Amino acid sequence: MAVDIGASGGRHIVGSVVDGKMVLDEVYRFGNGMDEDEEGTLYWDTDRLLQEIVTGLVKCRELGKIPTSMAIDTWGVDFVLLDAKDQPLGRAVAYRDSRTKGMDAKVYEKVAEEILYARTGIQMAIYNTIYQLEAVKETHPEYLEKAESLLMMPDYLNFLLTGQKAQEYTEASTSQLLNPSERTWDLDLIERLGFPKKLFGDLSMPGTNLGSLKKEIQERVGFDCDVILAPSHDTASAVMAVPSDEEDVCYISSGTWSLMGVYLDAPDCSDASRHADLTNEGGYGGKITYLANIMGLWMIQSVRNAHAAGLDYGTLCEMASKEQIGSLVDCQDETFLAPEDMALAVQEYCKKTGQEVPQTVPQLAAVIYNSLAKCYRDKLELIEGVTGKHYDKIHIVGGGSNAGYLNELTAKSTGRDVIAGPGEATAIGNILSQMLATGVFETEKDAKECVRASFDVTIYHAKR
Repeated sequence: MAVDIGASGGRHIVGSVVDGKMVLDEVYRFGNGMDEDEEGTLYWDTDRLLQEIVTGLVKCRELGKIPTSMAIDTWGVDFVLLDAKDQPLGRAVAYRDSRTKGMDAKVYEKVAEEILYARTGIQMAIYNTIYQLEAVKETHPEYLEKAESLLMMPDYLNFLLTGQKAQEYTEASTSQLLNPSERTWDLDLIERLGFPKKLFGDLSMPGTNLGSLKKEIQERVGFDCDVILAPSHDTASAVMAVPSDEEDVCYISSGTWSLMGVYLDAPDCSDASRHADLTNEGGYGGKITYLANIMGLWMIQSVRNAHAAGLDYGTLCEMASKEQIGSLVDCQDETFLAPEDMALAVQEYCKKTGQEVPQTVPQLAAVIYNSLAKCYRDKLELIEGVTGKHYDKIHIVGGGSNAGYLNELTAKSTGRDVIAGPGEATAIGNILSQMLATGVFETEKDAKECVRASFDVTIYHAKR
C-alpha cells in the first residue's frame, strides 16, 4: 500500500499484480493543507496526518484489503526536530512560510553560493531545508541546542508508526545538505553552517524494511504489516513509474509542482549546471534525478480554489483552450510561490509587463497553461544544452498528465511528442519499490514492463 501525501491531500492506494498487470485500489482519501497559528506561521498538523494515516489503515481492515507492506511518500524539504524524549521542538513549519526570507544571505556569509552548488548540486530555492535550519538558528536557537534528532516529514511519520528513526536518501537529497556523489550528508558543510552534526546520521536507501507497526498502532488499526521505505520524496517515486526503460528519457512529474528532468548515473555540479538552474536530487537505486523545479499546477489550483471551487479541472482545461489571450507570466517568479490571491498576482504581473490582463477564470487558466508550456520548452533547452543529449519525447506522469490542453501546448511548444500517463505515478512508484523489496519483481526492468502493460497512455504528437 502506498500512502501518498501531497500538500493538498493524501491517498491510501493498495496495489497488487494480477495476471501480470498491476491493479490499484484507492481505499481512502483525505484533505491536507497548511495551518496558520496565532503568530502567522504556516505549519503542518502532524497529529492530524497521523490520524488520517491510521484512519486509512482502519478502512483497509474494514474492506478486507489488508496490505502485506506499506510505504509513505510526501513532498520534500520540511522536517521535524525531536528532543531527547522524542518530543517535537516547535511546529513542523511548512515550506511556504516566510521565515526563510533573507536566510540565503546568512548562509552565503559562511559558504558562497557557487561553492554550495558545487558541493550539493542543489539549485537555490528559499524553502530548502538548509535555509529553514538557518531560520531556526536565527529565531529559535534553543531548538537546535535541545534537538537530538532531525526527521524529514515522511521519516517522522514512519517514526510515529514504527518507533524506528531512519533518514531516507531521496527525501534527504532535497535538503541541500548532501554530498550527491557519496550519497551521504556533507558533515563538513553542516559543521561550517553551525548545525549540530549529531542530527545527521546514516542514510537509508529505498527498499529498507523498518519492521512492524508499533503495538499501539496495531491495536488501533486491527492488523500489522511491514513498513518499507519507498523513495519517500514523491518526485522520486513518481519518476519510477515513467513507462520507459530507455536510458535517455525526459520526464515531467506534473502536479502541484512540475519537475522536469532526466536520469543521471552521477551528479552534475558544474557551473554550467548551476547557471541552468538544474538540481541533482536522489532517485531509486541511488540514481540522480536531474531536474528543474517549476511552480506547476499550484497556480491553477490556487486560482480555481479561490474563484471557481465548483469547477472541475477537466472543464476548466477545456474552457481555457477556447481563450485567445496571448499573455505569459514567468512561472518561476517568486511572486507566485505563496500569494494571498494567485489571480491578482497573475493580473498584476501581466499589467506590470504591458500585456493583456486576464479578467475571467478561463482567461487566467489559459495564461497559466501557456506559460507552463513555454517554461517546459525553456527548461528542455537548458537540460539538452548541459547534458549534450537530444530527447525526442517527453513523458508526463502524475495528476497533470490528465490536463489534455496543457499536454497539447507542451507538444506544440517543445516540438516533441508527449506521452501522458500514468496519472497515479507517485503511488505506482511507491508500490513498485515495495514489490522490488519483497521479491514480486526481480529487477527494475521487470517493474517497468509491468507498468507499460498495466496503464494506458495518451500520445500528443508534435507538429514538426
